[in-house]
Amino acid sequence: MRQNFTQTITLAGTVKSIDEANASFTIQARSGDTFPTVTGVTTSWQVLTNLDQISRDRVPDPAGAPADPVLFNLKKYIAVGRPVFVAGLYQEDGDRARFEARTVYLLHSDPNRYLFEETHWWIVQVTQMADRILDHLFDERRNYTIDDFAKFYRTDLNILGQPTNDTVQECAVLSRLLYDLSTAFLITGAERYFLAAQAAIKYLREAFRSSSHDGQYLFWAYGRRRNTAGEKGESLYFASQGPDDVGTIPLYEQIYALAGLTQFYRITLDTEVLEDIRRTINTFQGFYWDPPSARDKGFAGTGGYYSHLDPVTMRPDTAALGENCKRKNWNSVGDHIPAYLVNLILTLEPLPAGSARPYMADLLKVAIGILEETTALIAEKFPDPTSKYVNERFHDDWTPDHAYRWQQDRAVVGHNLKIAWNLTRCANYFHMRAARRRAMGRATEAGADETHAKRLLAVARKLGDDMATVGLDSVRGGIFDCVERHPTGGMPIQFAWGPTKDFWQQEQGVLAYLILHGATIGDSTYLALARESAAFWNLFFLDRERQGYYFRTTENGLPIQDGQYGMKSSHAIGYHAFELAYLAHVYTRTFVDAGNGADKGFCLYFRIRPSTSQTTINVLPDFMPPERLSIERVVVNGIDLTAQLKPSNPDDFQLSLAGLSGAQDGGAIALVVQFAALAG
Repeated sequence: MRQNFTQTITLAGTVKSIDEANASFTIQARSGDTFPTVTGVTTSWQVLTNLDQISRDRVPDPAGAPADPVLFNLKKYIAVGRPVFVAGLYQEDGDRARFEARTVYLLHSDPNRYLFEETHWWIVQVTQMADRILDHLFDERRNYTIDDFAKFYRTDLNILGQPTNDTVQECAVLSRLLYDLSTAFLITGAERYFLAAQAAIKYLREAFRSSSHDGQYLFWAYGRRRNTAGEKGESLYFASQGPDDVGTIPLYEQIYALAGLTQFYRITLDTEVLEDIRRTINTFQGFYWDPPSARDKGFAGTGGYYSHLDPVTMRPDTAALGENCKRKNWNSVGDHIPAYLVNLILTLEPLPAGSARPYMADLLKVAIGILEETTALIAEKFPDPTSKYVNERFHDDWTPDHAYRWQQDRAVVGHNLKIAWNLTRCANYFHMRAARRRAMGRATEAGADETHAKRLLAVARKLGDDMATVGLDSVRGGIFDCVERHPTGGMPIQFAWGPTKDFWQQEQGVLAYLILHGATIGDSTYLALARESAAFWNLFFLDRERQGYYFRTTENGLPIQDGQYGMKSSHAIGYHAFELAYLAHVYTRTFVDAGNGADKGFCLYFRIRPSTSQTTINVLPDFMPPERLSIERVVVNGIDLTAQLKPSNPDDFQLSLAGLSGAQDGGAIALVVQFAALAG
């Protein structure tokens, strides 16, 4: 029994009852616990705001409004069944307990709706973030050059968006910014983002590419650092400078070098960029891949990809790699899928028409092979029958490595949710492929695809279900960071350090539960988890004063801004917030019934140069279940060409570019595709 105990706490739940006589209401959290909540004159009532800070409070005043302001607000804002978040003070003294609300957060003025399911919510978030990061880097510029990025781009920016003393330009982080800019253009069509992306990719390719002597392989340097001690010029770092990877060439940095290139290729069909993608994938296959034939090179030959190379021997089994010698991990196996594979396959399948079709066929075959192998390995090797969490690090024979530096026998909750999200995406892909093969009379292959899809979805569902109990905060909302895989001390969750929550792990949760909702029609459990996770992100991770987002919060949603966590941009900050906004927008419009006659459509924007090498474009936004989207409208250079270009088959998302000429602004085809969701 505690005496005079006080604690600040945030609660997430649903209003179960209202006690007007005591100006209080009761919240029930997802954990099942109930919390009587007292309101008073110091209670603040807020409706969720976006990065634009526009007040969205349109809650009507109650009929017969009472004169007492406390009771007035209670009657106005609280209704039984309404989802709310409440930040307040919890006190215990002997057998007495009391929770006083200091801030009550509503998720919409309508108790049955959510603002983050409105049509423009995620678009607003993308534009606010993209505008501010470009303002920070380039001030009032609206045209961008390769020299602008060479001079002004920095990986590290402080909380105000100003350069720090570290002048490093990391390749993988710049590629992620390129992804951000390309994505912002893809869902808004805003010229500013396209112009910045054009300049960014020119600098990325000029400054960081390293080709092999025969031109078949492409490595990407870790970064450049401008000298500031009076000596002109720059220092190029080929090997990584990251704490866990220093002196090596980690595969995940090479993988994320492709994130921006692939998204830029999606919106432009730039064949030079595609060639860089092809040669980089050659590098993955030639240096990191461990197929059975790799035994001839002295490798294990057990499948998957090694995590690190020695930059001297260019091998993964050199003793100089230390603890990274002959290792495989989530990043080296699973990160292929979200970073570039999904977008590359979406762009190349079905094979585009044009003179480059044979070249693209070879690349597509390799990409699909990587997808097949990595999904099979994740489903087979990563789940652990002794834990609710996956194993994340392995020796080259797939023996789990539970002695690696900080990780030990610990799980990163976001990695478990990332696997759930991406395996569900890939299950959608194999379901789609099965449907195509069945239509072609290839029943045996179609059956194998269906079996694989069902296995992937089963693993994804189990992880999604498990993380709901041992990875998500069932009282406050939000997703925890790093936990012990085998907790001791009798608690269901044991934190490796603290019960903090990181921005990128919130993304994985929102997207995992949204896509699981789309893949499991009739089960509302995942939608409830997606909404809870999206609410925590939008309430507590958005930095509304600076149009950005926080890296880490406390368990209660208070931002942590000490040291590296107070950065606007860094090695770890970026990319995921744009990926979240894009796919949450697409998934919500496609899978979620937002109610009140909400528009179920969205648009994607492309800027393509006419070319005989590719005369069609694939526009499907993500790996989707069959018969969930259709193309409603196609606009080319401002002219509605839906009647000429819309495919007759509703599952066909390939548009012809033959005969189309570019607009006056540089000869590019400005293409807008409007989609509509179909009932699941």
